[in-house]
Amino acid sequence: MEKSVAIICGGGPAPGINTVISTVAKVFLNDGYRVLGVQEGYKGLFAESPQIKEFDFEHADRIFSRGGSTLIMSRHKPKDDEFTVDFFVKNNVKLLVTIGGDDTASTANRISKFLAKNNLDVKNIHVPKTIDNDLPLPDRNPTFGFHSAKDEGVKIGNTVYEDARTSHNWFVMSTMGRSAGHLAFGIATGCHFPMMIIPEMFNKTKPTLDKIINLIISSMVKRRILDIQYGVALVSEGVFHIIDVEELKNCGILFTYDDHGHPELGNVSKSNIFNVLVQEKLKKLGISIKSRPVEIGYELRCCRPIGYDLTLCTLLGIGVKKLYDEGISGCIVTANSKGDISPMYLSEFEDANGKIPPRLVDMDSQIAKLCLQNMHFITAKDYAAAGALLDHPEEYDFNKILNWQ
Repeated sequence: MEKSVAIICGGGPAPGINTVISTVAKVFLNDGYRVLGVQEGYKGLFAESPQIKEFDFEHADRIFSRGGSTLIMSRHKPKDDEFTVDFFVKNNVKLLVTIGGDDTASTANRISKFLAKNNLDVKNIHVPKTIDNDLPLPDRNPTFGFHSAKDEGVKIGNTVYEDARTSHNWFVMSTMGRSAGHLAFGIATGCHFPMMIIPEMFNKTKPTLDKIINLIISSMVKRRILDIQYGVALVSEGVFHIIDVEELKNCGILFTYDDHGHPELGNVSKSNIFNVLVQEKLKKLGISIKSRPVEIGYELRCCRPIGYDLTLCTLLGIGVKKLYDEGISGCIVTANSKGDISPMYLSEFEDANGKIPPRLVDMDSQIAKLCLQNMHFITAKDYAAAGALLDHPEEYDFNKILNWQ
């Protein structure tokens, strides 16, 4: 029976998925393998009748630079009792290529062990993807999709900033990034926004809604002092996720709740919440500044990959074949800044508790410090001027709010 390679995609979309699929398909087709794309990730892989897309060169070539994923994705995480050997035996699968985050990778490891116990030699190589850029890859190399998502976010951000300048308004913007602020940092610095708020900025103080609102108002007042009547404040959604649940419940926002009584944060617009709270605070302060919310979310996940990611994803796809030919399995394919391919293993990422800690924005790095200098916010030297608008300008001092002094 002809040997085959199976490809599945887990988690959410990221620009470059199709490029990885296309490249993997081409290099294995060229070596005489069947290439089978499984719809709906692990859910499809262990279904009674898996939905399969068999690739030929024409289809693989056509999807190379497209956004989205030609294979339907799923976040389904199968339990051990869902595992079967049927698909692998029926199709003589020699390699399972998984594209996704650390959950997708860890599940692939479990599957590999299950197949080995059943005397099936099926290799697994994982291609890591996330637009959050929070996996600790070597040389701090970006995860694929990050630069494309950032580029799309900068396009939107620049348009919003132009609207602010044209209409003399403020916009309160939110963007993706559950644990780390890389995407928000990249967009805000790429657009010269006067205020950026990311989780890593709260490295010396507990994040609260009031502190976030005061940081935004600090920027608004500073620009008013400078006679600049517009601006954009970008808040990473990750900040929202590290605020105490009880504070969120008591903030007056209407949430839906999950089975455990936790607010379902994915169902609400973070930018709208922050904007409403900013407007309420401005009204109490007697300051007239109009602001509007802008949420940057799913617009970024399925955009076309830019040249950087097309090259990176091509390299990773070819890297899958390289590692497979070397007999390597159960690994994550990575490329360093020179383009050298090497395997990494989950054990290299995990902490003492078996968790993979996210790679964060280093607030002590030179790039972070320099970019902060390009923002506008109140410091001690602004107290006299800010006093015309604020009774207590020290409460809006950027460094005091973050306890950075």
